[in-house]
Formats: sequence, C-alpha cells, structure tokens
Amino acid sequence: MNTVRTFIVEDNPTIRENLVGTLREVARCDPVGQAESEAEGSRWLTDNPSQWDLAIVDLFLKDGTGFSVLEACRNRDPMQKMVVLSNHATPAMRRKCALLGADAVFDKATEVEDLIDFCLRHRQERFRRPSSLPASSRQTPLSH
Repeated sequence: MNTVRTFIVEDNPTIRENLVGTLREVARCDPVGQAESEAEGSRWLTDNPSQWDLAIVDLFLKDGTGFSVLEACRNRDPMQKMVVLSNHATPAMRRKCALLGADAVFDKATEVEDLIDFCLRHRQERFRRPSSLPASSRQTPLSH
C-alpha cells in the first residue's frame, strides 16, 4: 500500500468531506476514520496506534479542543505525524501546538496547499525506506 492512512478530527462536516476528497485525490492519503470531538478523536487515535500514519486535527471543536488530542498522542511512533488545520493558526497557537507535539500547523484559509505538500512529503518519507538492503545491514530502533 502506497497511501498514508489519515485520521481527521474536525467538527464541520463540509470541511471534513472536502478534506477527505482532496486528500484522497491529490495527496494519495487514505482516510481511515473521522471524529467530531476531542474525546472521540483521542480515543480512536490512542486505541488504534497501528491503524494510522497521519492525524489532521482542528483546534476548536464543538466538544473539546484539538490541544487535548495532540496531548493524548504525544507518545506516538515517530513516523506518525500530527498536524493541525485551523482558522486560528496565529504565531502563539503555532507555538502551543508545537509544544504539544504537533509536527506542523496550517491555516484553513491560506495554507491548504501547504498541507497537501506536507502529506506528499510524508508519503515519500514513509515509502522511500530502503527495502532492498540485506536484513543484516538494516538498522533497527533501540528500545528504551
């Protein structure tokens, strides 16, 4: 599979639908699930760590915030990326999101193309791994 499994936490159904279509067609992402609330998003992402590669999170949800979703996923695998897509992408919000573990923050109104570029780069990183090396020469992560 050469798609990035993406989970979306967004409470606006129109934005969610448009994002799913754009991600699928342009960025070759496979939307594997959606949540409208902080609790639902946090629960799915933490209960299904092997089922997603990228989470796209809105900051202000009808029920809760994306900040808590970021916090819930702080101990994710390093290859799993968390990005924020928000109408409130101010410098202060970007700093707060970075402190909570976000890999990137994008403004819904002006940076959707940057989000698509991020998704495409993440896809390239995931599938550019050297699979042709003999098993003895591949590095394995150290466990702590």
